[in-house]
Amino acid sequence: MTTRTSIDPKLLEILVCPLTKTVLQYDAERQELISRAARLAYPIRDGIPIMLPEEARPLDEDELKRKP
Repeated sequence: MTTRTSIDPKLLEILVCPLTKTVLQYDAERQELISRAARLAYPIRDGIPIMLPEEARPLDEDELKRKP
């Protein structure tokens, strides 16, 4: 079971997708950082964003259609 932790808002302001260099959206419910441009969700583990493309999960079409 993963415990929810908060992410420093200042950290969120400076993080970008390592592949596309675009803004990320924080999904507090799933503890992920979403890159719509790369179609990936980067996990946040123990409050630390894992910004490795090989650790990210691909987003499906339904997830991409959801409003940020």
